Amino acid sequence: MGEVWTHPRHILSSSQFERPWLEYVFKLTNEIRKYNRTKEGLLYLAALLPHRRIMLYFTQPSTRTFLSFHSACQILGAKVSEVRDASVSSEKKGESIEDSLRTFSSYVDLIIMRSPVAGLCDRIAAMLDQTPRSIPIINAGSGPDEHPTQALLDLYTLSRSFLEQGGIDDKHICFVGDLKRGRTVRSLALMLTQFQRIKMTFVSPERFAISGDLRAKMMACPNVEIYETCELKDILPHADAIYMTRLQDEYDVGEESKAVDYSKYSLKYRDLSCLQQDCVILHPMPRRDELDPAIDFDPRARYWRQERNGMWIRVALLTILLGVDHHILMPEL
Repeated sequence: MGEVWTHPRHILSSSQFERPWLEYVFKLTNEIRKYNRTKEGLLYLAALLPHRRIMLYFTQPSTRTFLSFHSACQILGAKVSEVRDASVSSEKKGESIEDSLRTFSSYVDLIIMRSPVAGLCDRIAAMLDQTPRSIPIINAGSGPDEHPTQALLDLYTLSRSFLEQGGIDDKHICFVGDLKRGRTVRSLALMLTQFQRIKMTFVSPERFAISGDLRAKMMACPNVEIYETCELKDILPHADAIYMTRLQDEYDVGEESKAVDYSKYSLKYRDLSCLQQDCVILHPMPRRDELDPAIDFDPRARYWRQERNGMWIRVALLTILLGVDHHILMPEL
């Protein structure tokens, strides 16, 4: 018998997941991908949720996450509605976000939310849990604080990349860039604490170092070693994986980003000679100048696989929250 665990009601934070559940999700995702190999398999997946309705409430700009979730809904046959601009909703008339989302919950079976407002997904989930019609909420990006589904696909990509090296345990993950305001970094770092003997190095300009609360959480984990530095080149030869991020200047207070020489936190094609032969290069996208496009064709570049993995991870999450994952894989309870 494995460890006893239950599926979450909502997907809100990386901190809510434990390793046995993560491994179940990855196994489920692997099984789902097998159905993609045949027409019959795809038709089977499309027959799982044709009776369900899902809303994409994306009031923060998004291309990849939106299309990834939209495609996941289509793969499962679910009907999709969307709100992508709060200015064309009743919020423009002064309606509260809470009232808007409670209204939407009357029409659909699950809401996927992306918002610039930190903590909004948690607030909406807690509110709906107190109503007669409580439906699952998926946090698809909440201000600068969390992006748990991105962390799940990042971790899944690492898991597949390290399959022949014994998995994620004992690996050195290097995060690079604007780490203070990068919610993908925050979420993945928290999720990595579920693994053993993990070393994390955070490379950033001093003003964009990881936040104090994240640092405290990392330091409180006995199975994690953390290091912080401003020098990327010194770390490159020692990393098992490098997670590049862009400058998050949409969160600027004034013009603080302009005071930083971000070129020091970029990965160039010439830097590949410094990396281990089996190093994994990730990026949550979109990128700017911090990741040289010439790297795209190196076998260590896994960020395009990372993008596609996101769609399949999100298919798995939808089957779990809407109760059809047992049609793919029986939980090992």
